[in-house]
Amino acid sequence: MMNELKRYPTDAEARKMIVEIGRRMYMKNFVAANDGNISCKVDEDTIMTTPTGVSKGFMSEDEMVKMRLDGTVISQGEKGPSSEVKMHLRIYQERSDAMAVCHAHPPISTSFAIAGMSLDRAIYPEALVNLGTVPCVHYEAPGSQGIPDSIAPYVRDYNALLLANHGAVAWGTSLTEAWYRLESTEHYAMVIMYTGNIIGKANVLSCDQVSELIRLREKMGITSGGVPACAPRPSNTVDVVAGSPVTNPDSGLKTYGQVSGSSPCGCAGGSDALSEEELRQITRAVIARLGGSV
Repeated sequence: MMNELKRYPTDAEARKMIVEIGRRMYMKNFVAANDGNISCKVDEDTIMTTPTGVSKGFMSEDEMVKMRLDGTVISQGEKGPSSEVKMHLRIYQERSDAMAVCHAHPPISTSFAIAGMSLDRAIYPEALVNLGTVPCVHYEAPGSQGIPDSIAPYVRDYNALLLANHGAVAWGTSLTEAWYRLESTEHYAMVIMYTGNIIGKANVLSCDQVSELIRLREKMGITSGGVPACAPRPSNTVDVVAGSPVTNPDSGLKTYGQVSGSSPCGCAGGSDALSEEELRQITRAVIARLGGSV
């Protein structure tokens, strides 16, 4: 995005929006005590950010810290910036289109981070289009220089990251977009948790379905987010109507609520078990069709 097309918030707008997003973080249980931090650009070389040691649910506008991207503090309330602002500064350095950053500890996505698991299943179109896949980067001590160094290789290609044994961070072209991406990260993690560990079944989108979503994402101007592994064939193309009589091919008896030939969850076809190498090969094929590389 060209600089002249950017619309920077005023200092007053940035302070007000940061306080509001902090309140939402706290109300949604994304943070406890003084966890988390938020920032946004107010001009090309200056950000407004949250102070250290303050609950995000009880901030006031006059507590915000204004600082340059080189780390120089321009103005502040009683407290300076969080030690984790270094992570924000690195994101702005790596992504010229990043205008805001939100970091928190949402319980489910943080649990994935603690388990060392990325969010990369092709099962949820909204997540794939608006957020993309979410890698999990290796552990570094909170507030250390190790965190900005650990995320740097991934910032340009993705829109959010999990920080091992720590939490989640997301960025965007506005404070609203950065916050929505953090919300989407937690929601995506919850869907993966339910389908993978509670229901125990998920129909993975086919490669053609994933390709269609990637093209939609590109039309929306989102060029980052990664491409998840896909299934060779669709497994979600038959309607399932509760109470419809279906003849069981094994017993000849009629049952109800499942389409003939469908998987036990009621979704047609099921999905064949694929090896990791097969998934990688399929993903490479999708990326190649889209003109990318992996």
